[in-house]
This record gives sequence, structure tokens and C-alpha cells, in this order.
Amino acid sequence: MRWFLLSALRPLWMKLRIWHVLHHGLTGSLAELLIYLFDVLDHQNFALLAMIWSWLWYDRNCVVWKETISIREFSGVQDEVVEKLGFEKVSEEFIGECKSKAVLFRHKKTGAEVMSVSNDDENKVFGIVFRTPPKDSTGIPHILEHSVLCGSRKYPLKEPFVELLKGSLHTFLNAFTYPDRTCYPVASTNTKDFYNLVDVYLDAVFFPKCVEDFQTFQQEGWHYELNNPSEEISYKGVVFNEMKGVYSQPDNILGRSAQQALCPDNTYGVDSGGDPKVIPNLTFEEFKDFHRKYYHPSNARIWFYGDDDVSERLRILSEYLNMFDANSAPNESRIQPQKLFSEPIRIIEKYPAGEEGDLKKKHMVCLNWLLSENPLDLETELTLGFLDHLMLGTPASPLRKILLESGLGEAIVGGGVEDELLQPQFSIGLKGVSEDNIQKVEELVISTLKKLAEEGFDTNAVEASMNTIEFSLRENNTGSFPRGLSLMLRSIGKWIYDMDPFEPLKYEKPLMALKARIESEGAKAVFSPLIEKFILNNPHRVTIEMQPDPKKASLEEAAEKEALDKVKASMTEEDLAELARATQELRLKQETPDPPEALRAVPSLSLQDIPKEPIHVPTEMGDINGVKVLKHDLFTNDVLYAEVVFNMSSLKQELLPLVPLFCQSLLEMGTKDLSFVQLNQLIGRKTGGISVYPLTSSVRGKEDPSRNIIVRGKAMAGRAEDLFNLVNCVLQEVQFTDQQRFKQFVSQSKARMENRLRGSGHGIAAARMDAKLNVAGWVSEQMGGVRKVDQDWEGISSSLEEIRKSLLSRNGCLINMTGEGKNLTNSEKYVSKFLDLLPTSSPYGTTTWNARLSSGNEAIVIPTQVNYVGKAANIYETGYQLSGSAYVISKYIGNTWLWDRVRVSGGAYGGFCDFDSHSGVFSFLSYRDPNLLKTLDVYDGTAEFLRQLEMDDDTLTKAIIGTIGDVDSYQLPDAKGYSSLLRHLLGVTDEERQLRREQILSTSVKDFKEFADAIESVKDKGTVVAVASSDDVDAANKERNNFFQIKKAL
Repeated sequence: MRWFLLSALRPLWMKLRIWHVLHHGLTGSLAELLIYLFDVLDHQNFALLAMIWSWLWYDRNCVVWKETISIREFSGVQDEVVEKLGFEKVSEEFIGECKSKAVLFRHKKTGAEVMSVSNDDENKVFGIVFRTPPKDSTGIPHILEHSVLCGSRKYPLKEPFVELLKGSLHTFLNAFTYPDRTCYPVASTNTKDFYNLVDVYLDAVFFPKCVEDFQTFQQEGWHYELNNPSEEISYKGVVFNEMKGVYSQPDNILGRSAQQALCPDNTYGVDSGGDPKVIPNLTFEEFKDFHRKYYHPSNARIWFYGDDDVSERLRILSEYLNMFDANSAPNESRIQPQKLFSEPIRIIEKYPAGEEGDLKKKHMVCLNWLLSENPLDLETELTLGFLDHLMLGTPASPLRKILLESGLGEAIVGGGVEDELLQPQFSIGLKGVSEDNIQKVEELVISTLKKLAEEGFDTNAVEASMNTIEFSLRENNTGSFPRGLSLMLRSIGKWIYDMDPFEPLKYEKPLMALKARIESEGAKAVFSPLIEKFILNNPHRVTIEMQPDPKKASLEEAAEKEALDKVKASMTEEDLAELARATQELRLKQETPDPPEALRAVPSLSLQDIPKEPIHVPTEMGDINGVKVLKHDLFTNDVLYAEVVFNMSSLKQELLPLVPLFCQSLLEMGTKDLSFVQLNQLIGRKTGGISVYPLTSSVRGKEDPSRNIIVRGKAMAGRAEDLFNLVNCVLQEVQFTDQQRFKQFVSQSKARMENRLRGSGHGIAAARMDAKLNVAGWVSEQMGGVRKVDQDWEGISSSLEEIRKSLLSRNGCLINMTGEGKNLTNSEKYVSKFLDLLPTSSPYGTTTWNARLSSGNEAIVIPTQVNYVGKAANIYETGYQLSGSAYVISKYIGNTWLWDRVRVSGGAYGGFCDFDSHSGVFSFLSYRDPNLLKTLDVYDGTAEFLRQLEMDDDTLTKAIIGTIGDVDSYQLPDAKGYSSLLRHLLGVTDEERQLRREQILSTSVKDFKEFADAIESVKDKGTVVAVASSDDVDAANKERNNFFQIKKAL
């Protein structure tokens, strides 16, 4: 303790030491006491106190600080081990916000940087990220992202990625292409499995086969396809067809146009994903050179997170990184900032639209700003994010509310503040705008922003936003997305630009500073200057007007055909014969399975590594006021999660289309005493959020579906009374009297449906097939429609009240709560009070819904360059009895037969199948698919594929393990409680879960062969729904006489 003697520096040193401790995560009354004691005690007594503090802090047996110290232990890697493995420690910090010890290492030989984040999270995450700035829109980064996962030096099979999908316990396995970087993340809770995933990914990015294999480039990027010299040439390629789908969606066209117009002078001025018109310009040599240039350790940022050993992390990395020398990639890949414009610009773009409807009312307009020439500091970024939430984050936010209530458009476009790239952007506008109102929308945006800058924000709105953002930060609820991956993406947003990777993880200090500023200066003084500086007085503005063009899709198809005709005309007969031969050769390679010895190269687990019992969720079933209550005692960091379930069995069938609008009305209309804005703010101030939605599902063995309205809410445990009071207010006090707001809801629903048709056509196809095959599907489809509400508002308002009366009663109600045991017990009195306020029973009797859509084949025609193709049937109707082996077989079909034939060979972005064990519906679906009938032929060949299947023990084991990985998918506590609720509603017992698991683990090749008979029924009796282009549907109906009944949309 020699530093006690340095009398001159002692007061400053002691103060710094305390702040060091505070900075590393200790806050609260003890910290405040220490600061106070420093100022009142003499130096000698304070020094003694500090020494005792040090002993307490570092004493590993101290119960008070047990959690923090155990976390610190995770970082234990000795300096000599770091040195021996070729690394040096750059810096280390304890990040209190995520209870983690983070160490930044640098690989000395190559300069590769490694963030090693250690904590007690079992869901381990690895990611490697390269800066990959493109110079054109040929899509090199995107095609390379696909291609490096198609075989490597150690794993020389066609697609190790697919083998990992089949046979690992991954909780995340994917890759992302950003405008300026490419990310390769994996996650798993099983340490052995995790390191297997890491090794496959490291080998893939550094030593991929694709740089030597032209056929992989053709498959994933683009190639000419010619089956016969007498036929027409076409373009094929997974990325090519994926981007055709992207460029069919107006919102995507708008977003890409905005980014490129805002940054015309740097890498953001081109499309890293690839423009379908430009992708065919890419050569194999350029592709190889891009990998050589940027996929190098010197250009890499590497991330590890979780409870595994730091030494092992570095050891795995050293095996790869030590094989390289430093190169110049970090300089060549550096992103240059876009200089700000001196005046605004305006751009007009066209998007593909159908010919139906009034096209003059289908315009889009969006105002976009590049906010700064230089990266912003963390406090300014946080404040801008806060401002974004204030203006747009909820239905009551003023900019969003004013735009939607103006009647000038149907729905909001533009994502508000976007800060994932080097320079932040702000975008806002409307879609569904009349041609005459374009200028009015622009003026309204500017005038509203000026008014907000001049008048500031309501105090309650500021408090609600602060609580919402702070709750979200502290809860850190990333859903099914691994927390470590969310932190990685947050960190990489600065790290990739050579900034501090620790800073984005630390929100506590800037958040407290922001709260203090608002408290002392007022919200207007904090936010108004930001609106003025970054938006109103910022000349770097791009206004984009999107005009509907019913001829755009056909003109682009014609231009593509003309280009291909020229290519064919330039070829000799020998050239055409060679192209046809190459096409067949590529298809043969794509459809030929890997040999067993190559498959065995991919590391995998054994069945001995798999738990024999399903994941247990503690569930206590009780009763409050005659209502069943499920309680799940789980650690939730003092957050209470609650669901209130109401049965829809008393609801009249004709009211179903209004149910989603009823749910939205509950949260977006006011009460007798509160406007909807005030109610929204109250929810934001007191809770972490409330949502209301319908949930329907078939129940195995029953004709009647499970049909419920679910109210979900969450709050800090100390706010449980507020939560249940507000749920009661929403359910019982909201008045259905605002016709104008209701019309907005309908417009928004219509806009959402149009988006789904263009971007998620496979979801629409699946829903339509379900509606043809079972009652639950029909109910969901009825609730997904859009109905006119201009007439008879009185009748609609009355119907909304009738829905409320049908639903709200203690009879059939169910409460589900997840949280720590003491908080669950404390909340019971508030639940009791809530239930006392509900009617005892519904005034309406139980109704029976027994309807389905007609079973004929259906094509929903939209303006698109790609298709979404579905086929389904109920296999229970063939006599099939459910076995857990069906899950294994279904997953295997998707990862082999459909992957190879629909995606790899067929060129679709995705091909998959789904088995709903509750309804018995087995469905096939494709995504962004250039084919239609060819894809249906693949589906119909599935039964024969199963009958001819030869499978060794290793392959079967992988299929079983991969299925268990899906069944045991990682869940945060709230999701565990919610999943338990769903199992209760659908009658799935723990005994059945155990039986299905045993059936999964004992799946045999014989089960695959026998399942072929069930799948045959999809071929013979299946119903087909496709969301497709007019040309492809017309061609299909010519080839197979009137195969589809046509429905036009958009």
C-alpha cells in the first residue's frame, strides 16, 4: 500500500480510484457513501477505509460482490499465454451494462483485432467481420458471402454450411452483407458444438474453395443457363434471383435509392447486394481478387462472447491467423466520408405496380438527410436516438401522428434515424400518396419539424420515451436473437471504422448525462438544437418521389430478354452446344450428393452429447378468483412478464375481419378521461409496453381450433399494479368513437398487406393454403383481410363493442406470469383486483366456426420478377399417426432435397417445408423463385426421394441432432414462460414432450421410408397457391390447362 505515502497526490488518486470502481459497474447507495466519506473524513481514516474496501472488492469469498467477482474470473488468461499464442492485450474493461469483462487483443503478426467478452451467458457467440467496400453494383460482397460457405480447405464438400444446419445445436448460424462490411456470426450453448461452428467458419472465410471453383461462382452469383441449343438462354443464380425479388419491392427500391443518392461519392453510392441489371457484368477474376484483397486477418474484426475459456478462444484463432502476414487491406478498405451537399436535391424513381386501382394515389415521397460529415460521439448518438423515438417511436409520437392524421398518405416510409453506417441518416415520408399531394407531404414534414423545434415536446412524452428506452436497454431482451450477437453488431458499428469497440456497449454514463441535461436545461434546450442543426438547417437533403409504373416490370423483363437474345445471336452452334453441356454439368454437380468421407470431415456431436429430457420450465398452476393462473419462477432481473388470455369462442363469425382492428383500437384510441396520446404516454411511463393480438391454432385431435386474444405486458416488478391497472384501462375504458383514426388503421393494414404480398409472398401462400385445409387457417385468413369501413361507422363502432363484450369475462380467462418467485407472489393481489373488474361471463353463447376456403389451385398475381410457390395437404387425413420422427424427416427434406433442387439447382433464394403437428398440414414453399411449375415438380418428387434414400449412421445422427437443436432452441426467460403458456393452450403435456423427444432420438431410416406414403398425399391431393408474376402464371396455365384460378392483387 505504498501509494498511501504519496501525500501530494493522495486526494486526487483516491478520488480517481473510487471513480474507477464506479466506472466498472458499482453504483447505488454504497458508492454515494464512499464519495461522501472522501469529502468528510481525514486522509488517514479514509485511506484505511479504502484499504478495507479493496479487500472487500477483491475477496473472492465476499458474498456481497459474488456476482461481479465471478464475472471477472472469466477473463482469467495469463499474459504469457497471450504472448505465446501471438497476441498482445490492447485494453480491457469491465462493462457493467452487460455484466461482462471485455478484453481487446491484437494479433501481432497480422494486426487482426479480437474482442473477447466474458460473462456467465451460456449462449456463446463468435463472429468475424471484414470491411468489404464495393466499387460497383455487381454484388461482389453479397455473392462472396454466399460462396465462401460452399466448401473450404478442411471441409471440401459442397456446402458445409448446410451440414451445420442439418446437424448442430446452433442457436444462430448465418451471414450478413452490409453496404460496407460482411459479417459471419455463429452461436451455440454447447461448447463443443460452438467450437465446431467456429472452426468451419474460420476455414470458410480464409480458405474457401469458391476462389478456385468457377461453378460455385455461377451457382451463387450468376450464369447463363441453356438446357437445349434450340431453347432461349436465361440468367440463373441464387443472389441474382434474390436481388430480383428485392428490386420488385417499392420500399426496398426507395431505401436503396435514398442511400445511393445521399452518398454518391463513396462506397454507399453503389449496391453491395447487387443490382440485377449489373450483376451479370461481374467476372470470376474480379470475384477472386475481391476475396484476396479483403478476406485477410489484417482486415478482420473478430468477436467472442459468453462463458467459454478465453485461452481456448485465442488458441483456435492463432492456428489460423499465424498462417498469414500483415497486408495493406486496412488502408484499402477504409471508408471515406461523404462530403455534405451545399443544397438539397430531388430524385424521381419508378417502381413496378399493377394496373388495377387508381395509380395516381399510389405515389411515395420520402425526405432523407445525411446528418453529419463526421462520426458522432456516443452521447449525441444516444440523444438523436431518443429524439427519433420522441418523434416517431409510438403511434402517439407527434411527427408520426401528424403525418398519418393528415390523410395525405396511407403509411409511414423511411426508418427515422439510421446510425449503422459511417455517417448517420434520417428519413421520413409517406406511401399511398396522391400525385397532387406530393408537395403537401414535403411541406408538412418540414413545418412539423419546425414546430417541434420551436415548441419542444410534452413533458409526459419525454418521460414516457425515457422510460421506454431505459427499460429496453436494461432489459436487454433480444428475443430469439443471441444477446452476444446484438452486442457484437452494436460494437462493430464503431469498431469497423477504427473507433473504440467498448464505447457502444456502455450506455449508462451517456444516459445519465442525458437525463441530467434534460432535468437541468429542459427537453427543449436539449432536442430543439438537434432538429435545427442536423435536419432543418442541413442542406444535405435528398427528396425521393416514387411513381408507380405498371409497365416497369414488363419493360425490364423485355430488356433482359433482348440482352440474352443478343448473347445467343453472338454464339456459334459450337458455343451453344458447349453452354448446354456446361448447364448440364453444373446441374449434375448440384444434384450429386457429397461422398460420405467428405461429409465426415464436418465436425459434429454424438447422441451422447444430447440431453435425454426436454428443457424444463418451472410452472405452478393456481387459481385466483376462479381464474386459472400459471406462474413461472425464473430470474428476469426484476421484470414481470404477464399475459392475459381471453377465449374467442363467443365471437360471431362475421366479426372476425374486425378483430385485428379491434386490437389496434384498444391501444390507439382514447378513453373518456384520456386522449389516445395521453394513454400511450402513460403506458410508456409506467411499463415496458403492452400489446394485444389474436392467436389461433389447430389443436391435434380436435376439430375446433384454439382461438384467443392475448394481452401481453411487462413492467418492473415494482410497477405491477400500474401494469394491471393499465391493462384494465385498455380493455374496458377505451372508447370506439374516433372514425378518422379507425380509417387510418384500415389504410395502414392495407399498406402492410401490400408489403407482405411483395416481400413475403411465401407467407401469403402458406396462409391461403392453411385457410383451405383447416378451420384455424380460415380464421387467421379472415382476420388478415382488409374491409371497407367508409360506410356505416355506427355499425362498425357497435361491432367493436360487441367484440369486447364477447371476449371480456372471467369465464375462459387465463393469466400467465413469468418472474422471480417473490415478485409473482406480490403481484397476485393486483391480478385479483384486475379480475374482480371483469364481467363474470360473456352475454353471448359459444359459437362454432366451421368454414374453409375452396380447395382449388390459386395464383395471386402481382408485379414481380420472382415467384413464391406453395403446395400443401393434411397428412393426418391419410391416416398418418404423429411421431417425433416427422420433425427429423421434415427438417432433412428441407436441408437436402429442397435445398439442392429448389435453391441450388433451381436458383430460388429459398426452398423449405413445414409440418404443423397440431393441424397435420405438411406444406412446401419457395422464396424469390424464378420457377413455378418446375418447383411444383420438385415437391412432387419428394416421396420418391425418401423411398430411394440411402443414409449412413453419421448422416442420420446429424439429422437427429439438428432437430433437437430446433426443439431446444435457446430462449430468454420471458420466452420460456410464453412457450409454456402456448403448450398449455394447445394441450401439449410434459409427458407428450418426453415421448416426442424419445421418438426423435430413436428415428431410423425405416421411418423416412414410411413417411413417403404420407408425403405422397401432398402430391396427389395437395392444394397449390402461388404468388407470382402474370407472365409466369399465364405460361403455367398454357402448359397445364387452366391449372390456376387467377386472383389479381396490387
